[in-house]
Amino acid sequence: MINSVKATHNVIPTLLFTLMTMLFVPFASADTGEASGDPELPKVRVLTSEGAFVLQLRPDVAPETVKNFLQYVSSGFYDGTVFHRVIPGFMVQGGGFTADMSRKTTRDPITNEATRSLPNLRGTIAMARTSAPDSATSQFFVNVVNNGFLDAGVRGAGYAVFGKVTEGMGVVDAIASKKTGVSRGMADVPVEPIIIESMSVIEPSS
Repeated sequence: MINSVKATHNVIPTLLFTLMTMLFVPFASADTGEASGDPELPKVRVLTSEGAFVLQLRPDVAPETVKNFLQYVSSGFYDGTVFHRVIPGFMVQGGGFTADMSRKTTRDPITNEATRSLPNLRGTIAMARTSAPDSATSQFFVNVVNNGFLDAGVRGAGYAVFGKVTEGMGVVDAIASKKTGVSRGMADVPVEPIIIESMSVIEPSS
């Protein structure tokens, strides 16, 4: 006779594992950089001196962060800025300095919307900030590996993920491989400037 209690006990972990797998499939796709994603979510094309990549944003999860980012995009703020902090095996950061490493004037900081439902997986874009949780302004970074220690609750408030790369992750990887040095007292600055030539919202096809 089958022990029904034991059988049920064995089935429950399997069902839980299946459920967890289903829940995290949308986020796991971030590491490929090639998933088309939800066509209803806003997309931004980032043209750099190394090539272009496309971001799909998540206003459903991080509304203030996405709104802030899109305001900077639409105003042309990012045009001519650089990826000023590049660390292979970690992330590439930009959106705050010009090619001569002059800091741009930003709007007021925003509330940190980091959440465990959007983890810092490879290919995701998140807001850079100081040690103060609610200090992010214009600077962002793209994770080139899974950086779970940046997630909310792991080592504090966490860093707010607000989208992912859906096309051109190879461009991000190329940026991450560039030789870096020290410039104006800042480390991990690419020796040859990696310029963000433009950012533009991709209008949905009718």
